[in-house]
Amino acid sequence: MDSSNPVGKSNNSLIYEIYEKSGEKVQNCYQCQKCAAGCPVSFAMDLLPNQMFRHIQYGHRDKVLSSKTIWLCASCYACSTRCPNNIDIAKVMDTLRGISHRSGMATGEKDISLFHRFFLKLIKYTGRTWEPGFGIYKMKTGGLSGMMGWALKLFLKGKIAVLPTFKGGEDLKVIFEKSEKGGAQ
Repeated sequence: MDSSNPVGKSNNSLIYEIYEKSGEKVQNCYQCQKCAAGCPVSFAMDLLPNQMFRHIQYGHRDKVLSSKTIWLCASCYACSTRCPNNIDIAKVMDTLRGISHRSGMATGEKDISLFHRFFLKLIKYTGRTWEPGFGIYKMKTGGLSGMMGWALKLFLKGKIAVLPTFKGGEDLKVIFEKSEKGGAQ
């Protein structure tokens, strides 16, 4: 193996791009399926994690980057802890979300990219989730009407606040600054 290219001689640019951004060697996956067996959201995925890795190995860039699997991954690390080859699968999924977002490719799951961006901005500026903030997201995606009934009930019971409380302070700002400098979305 060429030491300057630790993923091997290959014209598979996606496998190399994943390695460059995450340090993970996707080509080491031998399809044991332990990742898929432990995934709590596999029922909703169009490709199981091991299938995703096989498509990466075959160089099916468009199929991988337009898959809803990368956006449905909960980053719970159940797959990563089960992998006998110590591939950090959750890290690869996060890397694939970034590559997909930067490529401008349509995602397999409607509005999911918007949700991810919205959620991160909400955390960045408030330091936590804030339920009424998701009303703004729902307005952008056209689904606000389904939330109004339960949101009003929660508000009247004092369970949600109109204005966000700010938590996280300087530590959270440092985390976001570091991730933004590193090219994360």
